[in-house]
Amino acid sequence: MKKFLLAILIALPFMFMSCSSDDDAVDPDGDGDDFEGETKSFELYSVADPSISGTATFMENEDNSTTVELELDGTPDGGMHPAHIHYNTAAESGEIAVSFEPVDGSTGMSTTTFSTLDDGTGITYEEAINFDGYINVHLSADDLGTLVAQGDIGENVLTGESKNYMLQERAVEGISGNVMFQERVNGEALATIMLEGTPEDGEHPAHIHMGSVVEAPGDIAFSFNPVNGATGMSKTNVAALDDGTAFMYSDVLSYDGYVNVHLSADELGTLVAQNDIGGNELTGETKSYELDERAVEGISGTVMFEERMSGAALATIMIDNTPEDGMHPAHIHMGSFTEGPGDIAFTFNPVNGATGMSKTQVEMLGDDTEFGYEEVLNYDGYVNVHLSADELGTVVAQGDIGTNELTGESKTYELGEKDVEGISGSVIFEERMSGEAIATIMLDGTPDGGMHPAHIHMGTAAEGPGDIAFTFNPVNGTTGMSMTHVGMLDDDTEFGFEDVLNYDGYVNVHLSADDLGTLVAQGDIGQNELTGESASYDLGSVAVDGIMGTAMFEERVNGETLVTIMLDGTPEGGMHPAHIHVGSIADAPGDIAISLNSVNGDTGMSMTNVSAFDGEDADMIDYNGLLEYNGYLNVHLSADDLETLVAQGNVGSNS
Repeated sequence: MKKFLLAILIALPFMFMSCSSDDDAVDPDGDGDDFEGETKSFELYSVADPSISGTATFMENEDNSTTVELELDGTPDGGMHPAHIHYNTAAESGEIAVSFEPVDGSTGMSTTTFSTLDDGTGITYEEAINFDGYINVHLSADDLGTLVAQGDIGENVLTGESKNYMLQERAVEGISGNVMFQERVNGEALATIMLEGTPEDGEHPAHIHMGSVVEAPGDIAFSFNPVNGATGMSKTNVAALDDGTAFMYSDVLSYDGYVNVHLSADELGTLVAQNDIGGNELTGETKSYELDERAVEGISGTVMFEERMSGAALATIMIDNTPEDGMHPAHIHMGSFTEGPGDIAFTFNPVNGATGMSKTQVEMLGDDTEFGYEEVLNYDGYVNVHLSADELGTVVAQGDIGTNELTGESKTYELGEKDVEGISGSVIFEERMSGEAIATIMLDGTPDGGMHPAHIHMGTAAEGPGDIAFTFNPVNGTTGMSMTHVGMLDDDTEFGFEDVLNYDGYVNVHLSADDLGTLVAQGDIGQNELTGESASYDLGSVAVDGIMGTAMFEERVNGETLVTIMLDGTPEGGMHPAHIHVGSIADAPGDIAISLNSVNGDTGMSMTNVSAFDGEDADMIDYNGLLEYNGYLNVHLSADDLETLVAQGNVGSNS
């Protein structure tokens, strides 16, 4: 029976649409007059016997009276079926307004002409086809309680517009279904609840409550007719809330509410089915953010925001490995977690440790500022899930949201070993949706317990020391990591992901706040990054036997050049001036064209950024220009003995 009723109900939006008026000739008196009146037909649907259904055709007569022809299929021969128009809708039931001639079971037909209601009140054809009523056809005069066909008429006819909401299983396993609201011509609605799995003898109260499911319990706003357990169905006319406020079909679609179906009138606390409706319906648009493990190993998850029709959101936190008996407070904080701790902006319902879940309505921040789905996606914030209300300082899961979400674009720069052997790593800049960045420094070999200040300096490492432009959070020696939000330089100049990629700077990681002069790692970033293009030139011994090496020219992203001299055999403690001269060795001595940083005798190395020739207002020279330059490179014994060369070699076009 439930399947039959469900099939009928699915067809209702189309079947309940009245037939269009036509100009068929009507001659109720049979006198040959050819008065062409209007007609209108209404469907009559099966009730007790699925084989019986038909139509009621209203015909306009010349005297403005109405003739109604009832035509049913499937009526048994010999039966006589009383029929009436009743007041109200079929879902509400009402007293008899107009009595028809009984339907003859043998023909399935009945014809009645009327111009007044049974109480003598006059009624025209126009009033009849717009009447607030419905038609019942009964089994017999002795069994009026059994209906064989029924259908709404007039202003109660359905327009074909409908809205369906699922009702999800709650406390009783196997009971679920839906509630369908169908628009009537008068703007009211027919609400039909259809549940599977209800017990045969049950009667299940049902209501629309104020607010959303996650805000429950909300006050009852509208009471449905109870769901009949035997059929799993309830039909209710929807025209006003319980307090008398008008509540039409269009109001349902935008209402801030949810539907509860209860186990019984004596057990209203036990819900068998439930779901949001109206403005709380989900649009299908969602956004998920990762919540990463923090203080407690193994606890991590996600927070998902689902858009509602109202523009608000449903937030669902799902955490794995929470303890069974725990309740974990959760909040949205201002800023990014690398800038934290930020003030609490929004409070979620606590995460239940037994399920690892929390569901919360999102429509306002704690200060009552509007905060819906779109605001979440554009919010500068992060989510913290805490161990307990008594231990808010212990964060078990955390993640950036909104504009702090990462786009997937990133840039990594190597940080090479400097003054402390064995310490090196990288810094990765990851772009946020806001255009800002998160910088993560990862070093290997840092000692446990140490805290290592880190900065972006102006210029190149070869030109250093440059002024500090940006300060990172210190690198934790135990983990070798530092995470920092990148949005502004220390002087408050805007400094986002794209600015990093184009910045003329380098990164220093220092030994400690008390020993900034000792560098543990260093690397160029931004426009100073090397492209991978390079040229190497041999530097042969000259006056001092055994001192020789190479000069490497490496192209930077900005077109400038890193010149690195690497010599073997230099005496410790010495500092050896170096220059690029004009011409070739064969033409020496040539004038100094470019001065390089002196070679350190202890390391045998010198690193110099080259972008221009020596002198004020000198011409610029890029990497390709150096490769084509007519020159040679000299390394001298000392600043006091420039005449003595320790190494020399042709470069550029002379190579």
